[in-house]
Amino acid sequence: MNYLVTGAAGFIGSNLIDRLLDGGHSVLGVDNFSTGREEFLRSALSSGRFRLRRLDLLYDSLLPFMDDIDIVVHFAANADVRFGPDHPTKDLEQNTIVTARVLEAVRQAGVKRVAFASTGSVYGESPVVPTPEDAPFPVQTSLYGASKLAAEGMICAYAEAFDITAFIFRFVSILGERYTHGHVFDFYQQLSEHNDVVHVLGDGSQRKSYLYVQDCVDAILLVLQCTDSKVNIFNLGTDEYCDVNQSLSWICEYLNVKPRRVYSGGNRGWIGDSPVIFLDCSSIRSLGWRPLLSIREGIIRTVKFLDANRWVCSRATNEPSIKTRSASQR
Repeated sequence: MNYLVTGAAGFIGSNLIDRLLDGGHSVLGVDNFSTGREEFLRSALSSGRFRLRRLDLLYDSLLPFMDDIDIVVHFAANADVRFGPDHPTKDLEQNTIVTARVLEAVRQAGVKRVAFASTGSVYGESPVVPTPEDAPFPVQTSLYGASKLAAEGMICAYAEAFDITAFIFRFVSILGERYTHGHVFDFYQQLSEHNDVVHVLGDGSQRKSYLYVQDCVDAILLVLQCTDSKVNIFNLGTDEYCDVNQSLSWICEYLNVKPRRVYSGGNRGWIGDSPVIFLDCSSIRSLGWRPLLSIREGIIRTVKFLDANRWVCSRATNEPSIKTRSASQR
């Protein structure tokens, strides 16, 4: 099959692309390299079945690149949940408007299958825990979650109006190789710079579920193969959770450090942070999927990756050096 993957140089997108290529598929990757890392595509670029285009999907159209595409996997997004209030229009533009532009290219090109990376944050502070896909939606608490929920709505409407099969994946936090942001990244970066003290947002009691990236990709590939309803929505996570303090303890144990913990206080790390994210994943499990790694194992693998690839933690701006063509250069 011919796949088009947006967010190709990102954490999950690049891991998915490697697996698609290993499976014999052809892939066109699209990224604007605002946060994507060119190093994550080195393996893919050595394949004769991978092509890469540098596009800003807020302005550049996908339509010229849609010939012979069987399925669009839309993973490009602003995933910076914590700093949403610092730039209030960014989530709307990068998550909702970009998704609408991708859908319009899909419609015009006649592509009939679309997969989308959503988030468990769309459930807000759900009163139902673990939270199933059909849980009632409470008031949205983050700009990120609201933008993803709006994008889901557009996808469902396009699926109904234009006979498109849609796959929507609501992730918990994903961990593993090529991970570039989140609490494990933050703790590792702090402890690499000074291992005597670590600052923790909130009181450390926030309870979250996490999923190893290869287990996440396994679930995505399974759903794309065996599900053909018009709109297919799946939670992806584990049947366990940990709190932030537990996670930090595992990281400190692996790094053999015993820092003093300084807490900012409260049961939320930032505005829009949900104190509990734990999803009911019985729907994806009914298809035979099971995660292979526990949360603890996923966290340790993430720390090992960061320890072996310290360039990922660089605070410097990631400037792309891959010579891809932007829309203005076509």
